[in-house]
Amino acid sequence: MAAKNIRKVVLAYSGGLDTSVILKWLQENYQCEIVTFTADIGQGEELEPARRKARLMGVKKIYIEDLKEEFVRDFVFPMFRANTIYEGEYLLGTSIARPLIAKRLVEIANETGADAISHGATGKGNDQVRFELGAYALRPDIKIIAPWREWNLTSREKLLAYANRHRIPVEMKRGKRSPYSMDANLLHISYEGAVLENPWKEAEPTMWRWTVAPERAPARPTHIEITFHRGDPVAINGREMSPARLLARLNELGGRNGVGRLDLVENRYVGMKSRGCYETPGGTILLKAHRAVESLTLDREVAHLKDELMPRYASLIYNGYWFSPERLALQALIDHTQRNVSGVVRLKLYKGSVSVAGRKSERHSLFDPTIATFEEDAGAYNQADATGFIRLNALRMRIAARRRRR
Repeated sequence: MAAKNIRKVVLAYSGGLDTSVILKWLQENYQCEIVTFTADIGQGEELEPARRKARLMGVKKIYIEDLKEEFVRDFVFPMFRANTIYEGEYLLGTSIARPLIAKRLVEIANETGADAISHGATGKGNDQVRFELGAYALRPDIKIIAPWREWNLTSREKLLAYANRHRIPVEMKRGKRSPYSMDANLLHISYEGAVLENPWKEAEPTMWRWTVAPERAPARPTHIEITFHRGDPVAINGREMSPARLLARLNELGGRNGVGRLDLVENRYVGMKSRGCYETPGGTILLKAHRAVESLTLDREVAHLKDELMPRYASLIYNGYWFSPERLALQALIDHTQRNVSGVVRLKLYKGSVSVAGRKSERHSLFDPTIATFEEDAGAYNQADATGFIRLNALRMRIAARRRRR
């Protein structure tokens, strides 16, 4: 991409080493105006230092936005309506945050008249795909600068040397620096790199930040009730909460009980396998609770259809296709199935586990105790009807068996 074609760039900026170097590198190599965008999606870090550092580096237009409610309401909750997990385990904590950031990057580019956006994702990972597919879906003419695919600053040592050479302030946090590459938001925190690059090595006990070790969790279980309305959680123990506050509270409850740890080797979209560890306490609780309320309120074939479609839906999110027509079509179907998914689920959190202790739906339950009972059902169900049902379903197998006998 020719530098002369770029006048203004919106940079996804955290204020850390990588994006601070990127900011200076863009100024040096593209000689363009930089607009920085920092999103608060619940990563739990102080964001004002990013503003100060951006100003120090000559940035005049700085966006720092609290997007936690939008993140949970418009991205996390729609995903959980589908009971979404990738490759049977991963709750997609990083994946689901990227389309929101891409959306705001494009919106800010439109507001400020920028003709390009930039991000700090590497050329080996999934995030570059997620950011860029999202951006192109929303603004097909947007230019995208991915420095990790252009420069030769391929190690932390080279980044530090560049920062020193250009007098870029690098804040060294007190204490020992974490050896892991981490990503955090209100749904999860992830860990990659260091000893985790050996899939045989167990994660170090000191790595985990949100959850206590299950064996050190309280000896008494914690019982909670989650109320759902049309597929979304709206209250904990009868107390209504906003989406972000509700998820934050579930993170606290789950983390205290050792819920939500995951050690996974996953298949990245770019083709390689990657080992990562994740903490998703609130999401782990929500998945169990949502499936429980659906078990009462969803028709059997609708529930099975959702389960069949879920892996495809999960792959679309993991691979960056949140704004694709196929994801939107699937979402419309999923949301249609949630019209009657309302009720209350009682859960038991105990030493890393989440189990259902009860579920009810006053208006929408399809569970009929007069039919399901093992006691006298007063004629609600004629057991003799099962004879013809079984014989008809066995007909094709009986025909095949007769043919084999001949």
